[in-house]
Amino acid sequence: MSSGVAARRDAKKLVRSPSGLRMVPEHRAFGSPFGLEEPQWVPDKECPRCMQCDAKFDFITRKHHCRRCGKCFCDRCCSQKVPLRRMCFVDPVRQCAECALVSHREAEFYDKQLKVLLSGATFLVTFGDSEKPETMVCRLSNNQRCLILDGDSHHEIEIAHVCTVQILTEGFTPGVEKDIHTYTSLLGSLLASEAGSTRATGMFLQYTVPGAEAATQLRLMAGEDANGSKRQAAAWLAAMHKATKLLYESRDQ
Repeated sequence: MSSGVAARRDAKKLVRSPSGLRMVPEHRAFGSPFGLEEPQWVPDKECPRCMQCDAKFDFITRKHHCRRCGKCFCDRCCSQKVPLRRMCFVDPVRQCAECALVSHREAEFYDKQLKVLLSGATFLVTFGDSEKPETMVCRLSNNQRCLILDGDSHHEIEIAHVCTVQILTEGFTPGVEKDIHTYTSLLGSLLASEAGSTRATGMFLQYTVPGAEAATQLRLMAGEDANGSKRQAAAWLAAMHKATKLLYESRDQ
């Protein structure tokens, strides 16, 4: 891909919405698959009382809209201003208590796991039915839309086209192919017990390619060496688990 095309894909622009300033992709088609659209606000006339504590709105008790869910609350129930990166807000925005908790949890992905995914890790990669794996660095593209694999060959996979996943672990028999939602629950429990005998060592992905009748399969396996790449690969898999969960939630909105 030429540097000019890559620059256009990563270009951003500043826009103002009723909820605040947002730094969004120059072209909508290049938006992050983890992103969420701004919600429709509950109309003021349909909300005479706080949707959390039922306090009646008046000149003293003012109404506020949560920027994440769009519901209407009093100041006490919607006082927190929290970063909401999935909607590309530049500054922290007002959110209800429930949404603020979710946004706080998601902040870990943007502060930690996203950096791991962008940095990449080394895997033994097998495409389709090939019996010969290739050593490749797998990383997330800067605009978060593609998995980029670089080795003797170069591949880019639209992460939004990933449809199913399956894990490989130590001390655990690989299960049947799972959809993204089932997979995240299983992988999350595996990665949560690092001290146990179960540890993720690889991942199967199936993804669709426009024009192809069947899904394409890709296998990533952590290498066996002593220079730290296996630890980096394990961290990348853990980060990919979080990314997959966010991707599923984005599709479910």
